[in-house]
Amino acid sequence: MAIIKPFITSVRFVSTIGAGTGTGATFAIAATAFNNDAGVAATAFPSTYAYYNLYVNGILQQGNTSSVTTTTITIPDGDAENGGTPVTVEFVVN
Repeated sequence: MAIIKPFITSVRFVSTIGAGTGTGATFAIAATAFNNDAGVAATAFPSTYAYYNLYVNGILQQGNTSSVTTTTITIPDGDAENGGTPVTVEFVVN
């Protein structure tokens, strides 16, 4: 029997902390505030994915530092960061 590798790819979205709203535990950045890999404004995050990685200022964050839906990513206390700090969200989809 042949081994069939699963199809896996990723999609990335880039924005800055300054695009977020709220404070403390409710700080969030809307999906529409991100650009996708093509440099086009995103309309939504993927609805199904294997996992996602959050990078703040290029540093991979621990899994418990955020939560994501198709419309927003919540980063508790993210408002404490400088508004120009880059945020990248990478979704691994299969």
